[in-house]
Amino acid sequence: MTSRATSRSHRVLGALALVGALALTACSSGSGGAGGGDTGDSVAARVHLAGTQIAVGSKEFTEQLILGQITVQALRAAGATVEDRTALVGTPVVRGALLSDQIDMYWEYTGTAWLGPLGNTDPVAGEQAQFDAVKNADAANGITWLAMAGANNAYALAANPDAAREFGVATISDYARLAQQNPTAATLCTAAEFPTRNDGLPAVEKTYGFDLPDADVAVLDFGLVYTSVAAREPCNFAVVFGTDAQVLQNKLVILKDDKQALATYNVAVSMRTQTYAANPDAYNTLFGAIAAALTTERATQLNAKVDIDGETPEDVAKEFLVENRIITG
Repeated sequence: MTSRATSRSHRVLGALALVGALALTACSSGSGGAGGGDTGDSVAARVHLAGTQIAVGSKEFTEQLILGQITVQALRAAGATVEDRTALVGTPVVRGALLSDQIDMYWEYTGTAWLGPLGNTDPVAGEQAQFDAVKNADAANGITWLAMAGANNAYALAANPDAAREFGVATISDYARLAQQNPTAATLCTAAEFPTRNDGLPAVEKTYGFDLPDADVAVLDFGLVYTSVAAREPCNFAVVFGTDAQVLQNKLVILKDDKQALATYNVAVSMRTQTYAANPDAYNTLFGAIAAALTTERATQLNAKVDIDGETPEDVAKEFLVENRIITG
């Protein structure tokens, strides 16, 4: 069973990949500046991390690069000396870096940790319940989870907006009704894994009580799914990733998972417990404020600024932090 985030990034396994990735990022970024701490009316100004040294990691795809830079800049504004070790390639590498004390923290997805490194085969229903399960399980590994955001980069069912209006579909319950009554209208475009994985189409069909005929499921290369549903050819509906910039680019409508059939992949901070225990109030305050502002809609917008508008993750991160008064400009 592969995890959601691992399937989006290139897998690099083994110690050589970990050492090489960390060596490259260490050479390119160094230890970073300590900064003097933020001033003024900001969250960072109320958090005191002067004298703290911390290494921040991330994976290599757009959303993770933005989250990594949000973290680096927020910590520096709070006075910490930050080593930027972002852009590690894949879940095994960045998770391995956390477990081997080569980084102190990174933002991980609850479903990814649960179904991947923690070795479970079935998700836990509900965002908070899945977070709690991961937090409890990882405590034995010396990892503390905190600051779960609303941003949920999970599988989602999306609709062409014209089709959504035409067939009156706003929720997956609505979609299930359509699939039962008019399966041809409920045609679904998807990449290869979703029709067969435990947290994919079988879970949706079981929870919502429908069985979409194989003839009405179009399995496409991932890059074609978004454009195909935007053109309504060959489908009116599609399986997408919740915070993907292409959702905005193609003006798709995300259907509400009103019975919580799909696994949740909320982003949250995973941090070495030893690091967290030294300044728990500071980390709760700083990352709690970030998480509160990081909804699925906002994460999608941030990703679009990089993937569609061509901005850098560093600039997008700073804009987000200033906008939410986490740091000053």
